[in-house]
Amino acid sequence: MARVRDGINGGTLGTWIKLSSPESVEIMAYAGFDFVVIDLEHTTLNLGAASTHIAMARALGVDPLVRVPDHGLSVIQRVLDAGAAGVVVPHVDTVQQARAVVRATCFPPRGDRGSGGTSRAGRWGLLPRADYLEYGNEQALCVVQLESEEAIRKTREILALDGVGAAFVGTADLSMSMGVAAGSDEVDRLATSALTAAAAAGVPIGTASATSDQARAALARGYDYVVVSNDTSILASGGRAIVNALKAPVAERVGR
Repeated sequence: MARVRDGINGGTLGTWIKLSSPESVEIMAYAGFDFVVIDLEHTTLNLGAASTHIAMARALGVDPLVRVPDHGLSVIQRVLDAGAAGVVVPHVDTVQQARAVVRATCFPPRGDRGSGGTSRAGRWGLLPRADYLEYGNEQALCVVQLESEEAIRKTREILALDGVGAAFVGTADLSMSMGVAAGSDEVDRLATSALTAAAAAGVPIGTASATSDQARAALARGYDYVVVSNDTSILASGGRAIVNALKAPVAERVGR
């Protein structure tokens, strides 16, 4: 957790987890990623798979975040009780939505999350209740995804809320919501404004990158952390590279 919350300003690197096998998390941990984001928004992963992934990541010293599918309290509460270091919440467009998301991650009176101390987050009932509640309120990271022009223009107000631990600029959905290309000047200007607002608020801000070159550029631009590629793309690109490197020589040999 420390590398996500405290080390995030040092250019912390993560990757998305989309496959159901826990070995995917294991491989990314051994590869050296600081954290993983288990993706429940754009995959068919269920809560059982997410729980197994969380356990694997924690066992290997990698911080497990979970991107939840929506703003619902139920899933947020359950993945936090499963031991997630925090949640990444998509499409947080307004201050009201951000406030509701924060309340979903915190226990009363700060929020609406129910107590489940006999879960992994409570060390299966072995952690003192006070420590379980304190960890949930003070350490569980709430990351808001800013993916619309409305959200970007409200960045200052959203990040001023107590409990918002980090921001994430989703440039792909941002560009689609505006009807422009991902690399357009309009998207670039909005991303710059979000970076400026986050710096002023002292809140870490990150983004996603498909390649290491894009990630390097994002960090140079001022992003505090980057989620680079994902397990499926890393597997696919590695396989494709091998095929492309060998198919032509094999075809030439067969043709001789």
